[in-house]
Amino acid sequence: MTSPRLRVFPAISRNRDPQKYIGELMRVARFADRNGFEGILLFEGNDVFVEPWAMAQHIMAETTRSSPLIAVNPVYMHPFTAAKFVSSLAQLHGRKVYLNMITGTAVSDLQGLGDDQSHADRYIRLGEFVELMRQLLASPRPVNFEGSFYRAHHLQLRPHLPAELMPEFLIAGQSEAAQHVAKETGCIKMQMLPPDLDRGLHSPGMNFGIFAREGREEARQAAKLRFRDNPDDRELLALTMENTDSVWKRHLYAGQSGDLADNGYWLLPFLTFQADCPYLVGSYEEIGAKLKDFAAKGLTTVMLDMVADEAEMQHVCRALAASGMF
Repeated sequence: MTSPRLRVFPAISRNRDPQKYIGELMRVARFADRNGFEGILLFEGNDVFVEPWAMAQHIMAETTRSSPLIAVNPVYMHPFTAAKFVSSLAQLHGRKVYLNMITGTAVSDLQGLGDDQSHADRYIRLGEFVELMRQLLASPRPVNFEGSFYRAHHLQLRPHLPAELMPEFLIAGQSEAAQHVAKETGCIKMQMLPPDLDRGLHSPGMNFGIFAREGREEARQAAKLRFRDNPDDRELLALTMENTDSVWKRHLYAGQSGDLADNGYWLLPFLTFQADCPYLVGSYEEIGAKLKDFAAKGLTTVMLDMVADEAEMQHVCRALAASGMF
């Protein structure tokens, strides 16, 4: 019997420099390919420097096994277009991809794009998007679909996708609407690392970063040197919070401090606009034991924020290996 393992998708820590973006992504993508990661997370949004589908093609051409996790927001494309991209990548590389289904982007970006749907309606649209995509990819015959946002009449994708190359869908929203769509569509539900690290784990997928060293105190000291507190960076996050209706961002932002907790939970990288998630800080063994505990509670999939330099990535690999689940 094969022992269970965690599927890990690294993502580069927030990057504000377009000159470094592609290089950092490729450094992490190649490292992930060599070290047994499932793929790499690719973001979507008006402020993303390279369209994720184009980046996925570049990564798959430059790696041997990577299956990228591509963010998909219905505001940017039709389900048929997304299905065509999935089918094309499967034909070109013989590999599946994963899709991170999102509705969020800055409110000002939605306004600029002329999208005035409510938060709840954007999730209804997302659910229809997933269902129509699945039908188009799987059906050998033309598809008919009647929804509130999408309609299809004898629409066919050629060729339909072999079952082993069908994408897996993830949903990362924390609102009731997001949870409902994840349940209705059977998508992998994602959540942020909870502050208590234990009782708050309710999903098979989790988003966090790892900062690890041989010893606990060494990890904590090095983390504070890497991610420094800065009032200007905190102000930048505060400005972005005024331009979002994201429930998960508001949950993280509300009433939180940048203190590094005794259990290793650390929100400072998020609060200073250096990462999009909390971090788990500790020794290799501490973090490995915690990951093993998470897996015993049902965790299967991790979106993992990573600092894109070789030394830090090696530290993360040692923590993952200590879990016995990677």
